[in-house]
Parts: sequence; C-alpha cells; structure tokens
Amino acid sequence: MQTFELLPEALEQAAKSANHIGYIEAQGKEHSLSYAQLQSDAIQALGALQNKGVKQGDEVVLFINNNPLFIKIFWACLLGGIVPVPVAVGISAEHRSKLGKILTKLDSPWLLIDDKDLDRLSDNKNVLLAPDRILTPETVDQDGMSGVPANTVTSDDTAFIQFSSGSTSDPKGVVLTHKNLLTNINGISNAVDLTEDDISVSWMPLTHDMGLIGFHLTMLCSSVTHYIMPTEVFSRRPLLWLEMASEKEATMTCSPNFGYKHYLRALGDKEPKIESLANLRLIFNGAEPISTALITQFLSRLEPFGLKPESMNTVYGLAEASLAVAFPPHAELWQQVTLDRRSLGVSDPVVHVTEDSEHVLSFVVEGPAVDGCMIRITDHENQLLADEHVGRIQISGGNVTSGYYKDEQSNATTITEDGWVDTGDLGFMSDSGLVVTGRNKEIIFAQGLNYYPHDLEALLIDNGISELGKVIAAGHRPVEQDEDEVILFVLFRKGSEEFLAIASDCKRILNEQTGLSVTHIIPVRRIPKTTSGKVQRRLLLDDYQAGEYDQYLEEYRTLTAVGIVHSDDLSATESQLMTIVNQVIPDTAFSLDTNFFDAGISSLALAEIHQKIDDQWPGKIDIVDLFDHQTIADVATFIEKASG
Repeated sequence: MQTFELLPEALEQAAKSANHIGYIEAQGKEHSLSYAQLQSDAIQALGALQNKGVKQGDEVVLFINNNPLFIKIFWACLLGGIVPVPVAVGISAEHRSKLGKILTKLDSPWLLIDDKDLDRLSDNKNVLLAPDRILTPETVDQDGMSGVPANTVTSDDTAFIQFSSGSTSDPKGVVLTHKNLLTNINGISNAVDLTEDDISVSWMPLTHDMGLIGFHLTMLCSSVTHYIMPTEVFSRRPLLWLEMASEKEATMTCSPNFGYKHYLRALGDKEPKIESLANLRLIFNGAEPISTALITQFLSRLEPFGLKPESMNTVYGLAEASLAVAFPPHAELWQQVTLDRRSLGVSDPVVHVTEDSEHVLSFVVEGPAVDGCMIRITDHENQLLADEHVGRIQISGGNVTSGYYKDEQSNATTITEDGWVDTGDLGFMSDSGLVVTGRNKEIIFAQGLNYYPHDLEALLIDNGISELGKVIAAGHRPVEQDEDEVILFVLFRKGSEEFLAIASDCKRILNEQTGLSVTHIIPVRRIPKTTSGKVQRRLLLDDYQAGEYDQYLEEYRTLTAVGIVHSDDLSATESQLMTIVNQVIPDTAFSLDTNFFDAGISSLALAEIHQKIDDQWPGKIDIVDLFDHQTIADVATFIEKASG
C-alpha cells in the first residue's frame, strides 16, 4: 500500500486504477462506479455543499440510508475539509432522539437527510436545527460548478467523527484524524497483505467502523474493487451475502458474530445458491464477542462449497483505535483457548483446562497488535500485568483517538494519565497474542449492537414504567449461547399476576424503541447497592444464574401462555399474515390481537416479517408502519385499505 498523508490523496491515487466500487441493492439490482467517477462526483457534490454555504471545518451529519449518496457526500466533505459525522438511520424514536443529542453537541452542524425521514422528525423536540442548515439529496445532487478542495488540511486535522453505536442517552463522538485513520489502514493492509487484486463484499453499515473504515476506506486506499450491500438487505435476505461473495469471486468479507447466526438460521437445511467460495481467503470476525461454537458450525456448513477453515480471521478492534487493534496471522487456522471460568477476574492468572472440564470457557485468540498500535494489560490501578494474567485492555499509538468530541468527563475516565485509552474490555496476552475474555464495562451485546443498561433503564423510566433505581437492566451470556440474554430486574413486592402488566409494558417499550428482545423480566424485593448507592448488577445476575428466580419464571410462563388462533372467520389477508408470522417466529403463539412488541419480537425478525409481507403485497406497507400497526389484525386492515 502506498503511504498517504491525507485521505483525499488516496482517492486521487485510486482514481488512476481500473478498479471500482459496486453497490448491490438487491438480487440482480446493482451498479458500479469507477474510482475516477467517484472522485469527479465528490468534487461536484462539494460544489453543491459550498454553494449552500457549508464551509471548511463545519460538520455535516450524514443521516441518510443511501450508500452511493453517503459515500459521495462523505468524500465531498473530506475534499473540502468539512467534517462528516455518520449517524445510523433507525426506525425508532430513540434513534431520532439520539440524532438530536448529537446535533446539539456539534459546533456548526448541517444535516443531510431525505424528506421522508425529515417528516418523521417534525414532532421531535430534540432535533433543533434551522431549516437553512438542512440538506436534502436533491440539494446536494444537482449539477453545478465543481467544488474547490481545501488546501490547508493537515494530517492532524479531524477527518470525521464516529459516534458510538450503542449509547443513546449521551452518545460519545470518537474524533479520528487523517493520521489516525491512515496509520490504522496501513496496519490492516500490512496484516492481511492487501493488494489491488483483492475483491471484497460487505453488508456492514457505513455508519459502523468495520463497514466504513474496514470495507470502504481500507479498500479504497489499496485501490481494491469492493462491493457494498445495504445492511437492511442482509437482514431481509441474509443468503444474498455469500451468493454475492461467490458471484464476485470475493477474496474477503466480514461479519460480527450475530451475522453468522442469522445466515445459518435463514439457510437451514437448504442448499445455498453458491458456486464456490474457494477464492475467499479472509472472513473478518469481530465487532462483538466471538463464539467458538458458531465459528465451527459456520465453517462446517460452508466447507462443501469451498470455504477454507483458515479463512476465518478472529480480530479485535474498536472505533477509538480507528478500527483495528489486534489481528491474528492470516492464512492460518484460527485458534482458541479453553480456560477455567473461575479464574477470569482482573489480575488473575489464567488457568488452562481441557474442553470437557466442568468450568470451561472457550475464547478465540485475536493475535498481536497491528502495526502502529500498542496493547498493554493492566490492573485496576493501571499497573502492568504479566502475560497470561487477566486485566484491562489499554491501547496507544498513531491510530488511537486523542479523545471524545467535547466530552471531558468521558476523556477523564477513558484516557489514563500517561495517555493510554482504556477500552473497557478485559483480556490477557498469550504467546499468540491478545485474548479478549469479557468486558469491564456493562455493555450488553445483542443482535449485533451494543446496549448500555442505563439507556434501557432510562427509556422505561421516561415512559413511566418505573422509577430511577427500581428497574435494572443486565446482560447474561449462557455458555451454550452466542449472544447475551437481556434480563430486567424490577423492584416489585406484589403478586405475580399484578406484575404481568408491568412486564408486558417493559417488553413493548424496549421492542418499540430499540428493537431489542428482552429474555426475562423478573420482580425482585430489593435492589442491591454499594454504600455509595451504585447498583450491584452482578449480584442480581449471580442470583439469576444460581436459579433463585426459576420458580417465578416457570409461573410467569404459565400465566402468559396463549393459544394459537384457530378460526374459520379469518379474512384471506389475516390468514396469510398469520402464516407469515408463524413461519418467522415458530415458537411464539400469536393471535390476531397479539402485540408484536409485547411478544418480544427482535428487529431482525421484524425485518424478515416485513420482507415476506412485501413479497406478498409489494409496496403496500413500509417497515415503519409496523410500529403504528402492531397486531396482525391491524396490519391486515392497513394492507386492505392500501390495496383499495
């Protein structure tokens, strides 16, 4: 890879190559763009931005669900010394609220948003931006004079701000400079021997560091042909992911843990429509805790189609590192260690055990630090720990952010006095490199996203379900599962039947506003706290794991059992919808009036239901309409009216 000082220099170099970027919108629907054309389009878009009054140093929030437009405006900003701020376009009120909080944090923000999403913000009091600071696709996609690239940008200037994907009550903006990004991109490229002959396919969102930095910027900096598929397409059509990897003869792709599970669930016993995955030399597996069992299942299922076991690349990174921290040697079999779960506290020496041990936990090896990054393991007092001792994972180097945007409190708690960033994760260094064992922070990993317990609690409190300190959210990962269970503990001292209404409301609120499916909601008679008033989530989870609440959970299952509707009076639309819902969620009994969110439907399941509905009644209902029409009966009425 050629060394660059600024990202626009990489685009200039890529524009001389014959390779391109491809946009996959659906099966049989795609288009490609040469790097030269991307550069030309970005300069034209810069002219439109400058014509609207956007100046060097201004921030442009990219709240747009359109990959080609996103990338064009992203590069227009980089060329003009404007700071792009990618923010995921969600369908919940909480996503819109997060956008408002981000806008209020920025110094001189502009907002790129389409008319449909702008209409949804009209009643959101948290989104306060003057109309003349709002950009629409039409205003930035017009032909006009070419823009004037900035000529005073330095490698230490901010390239873009990456806001955390999980925190909604107080989103944190990771400031990444050109130097940070290019240092890390160089480290990634060296670690995997990236060349112009590689081809990549990705469905990761461009608002996520793996999608934007890993599978766009890194690819562009080596002039690699790469294909980008919208994340919602993967949610609805997960099998298309590897079909495209096969068709494009991709050499690399990626997915966090939940993506492999989603793919295998959709595949089932079917024969995949894959000619060959033999060209696929690397599959990056990161962004959330990695399940060794799921890796084995995925590789075994796809091995008959040419997927090589050594293609699985178990990596570790985070936005604060401009993405990559540790990569294992590529073209080698992935490694795991089996440890005694009782010896994983901070400062504990790890105890290796056999796979059949009673207290075994398996972890993957993420490998040594990439070039430009350093890793150290410390105790709670920031004292260095020896190898094979569990501690706090801290990072430093040219790729590591200098801090969070206008957030001195987070900077003080995250950056040590000697300048190292505490990742919040726990792990140890082995002979083969880093092993991540858990997290010091209380993040819940579910459905491919990070959820902060206090955010979930705040949502319930804001909706009048409970009071501060009386509802506690926590994540628990059973040994046999590959994502967290979400457990809510609610202070309640009455009978189980009276608790049902509260439990139902909790499930509905969190489903509606975050897309999260709650595993259990448990009434407790006390919330354990420290002498300083800090909630001790760990004690509640210990009681849960010890079976203290098993009797209640069995009683709850009995009280909430519902029968599947059997009626000759169903309309044709209701009958078809009932079939769709029962196909997607076979283990939950639905009646015509069962609320989707009360039943604990996940965001992936909701996307799959919507896709099947759209297949049956094309264009009649948008996925956001399912938030307004939350039962089969309501959806049937909506569709019948839309059908005239």
